[in-house]
Amino acid sequence: MKKLLSLILILNIILLTTSPISAQCCADECVTSTQTVANPNRKAQNTTVNETENYYIIIKGNVIKVAFECKFLSECAQQGDCITFYVPKDIYSNCGTLILPMGSKFTGYIRGITKQKKFNKNARVYISLNKLIMPDNTEIDIQAKPFTKDFSLVENGWMTAGKLAASTVGLGAVGAGTGVGLAFIPKPHKIAIGAGTGVAIGCFIGLVTGLVTPGLKYHAKEGEEINIIFCDDACIPKCSIKEF
Repeated sequence: MKKLLSLILILNIILLTTSPISAQCCADECVTSTQTVANPNRKAQNTTVNETENYYIIIKGNVIKVAFECKFLSECAQQGDCITFYVPKDIYSNCGTLILPMGSKFTGYIRGITKQKKFNKNARVYISLNKLIMPDNTEIDIQAKPFTKDFSLVENGWMTAGKLAASTVGLGAVGAGTGVGLAFIPKPHKIAIGAGTGVAIGCFIGLVTGLVTPGLKYHAKEGEEINIIFCDDACIPKCSIKEF
């Protein structure tokens, strides 16, 4: 009986020491100082970091950069898949206090994927981040998501513009060649007119083709960075920072 009680006690201790830390853990502690994140995102809703005796509290609305741990392809991902990011650089406060060490990891899951559609609509990936894992393996419950217009991961406008430009220029060149060929047969002196007409027609067709074809899939390289926003306060234990 004593052995059984001892085993139960040991298991309880293990569970308590490995359970995730939530914002509730530091709710009763008094704030001793207030700082701001160094070099904050200029569009962030908040830049405040509170300090208590045992925690740094990253206030809801802060925005930081994280990087993909692995290469990501939207066409290979599915709803419910796990996804992991890491902190590429130490994050400090404006007072020089280390708030979040480099190598800390954010994990979460894919809430949904909207595949690319015709009329140049790009694929969108919706994710939720719910766990922060410190370098000492301390797990912290958090709520965060990509900091974009609709909180999704999507190829940027330059990539879309490049796709349209490639289609326009490509068919423009084909049109120019066709125009030259047609102009050369009956009236060689109208080659320039034929080329110009071919370019105009080819570019128009290329632009229309580029607009009605499916948009881009979402791809990210290993180490590619994105911005995420905290949707709730995150309590970072000081003891998990001092060791690194």
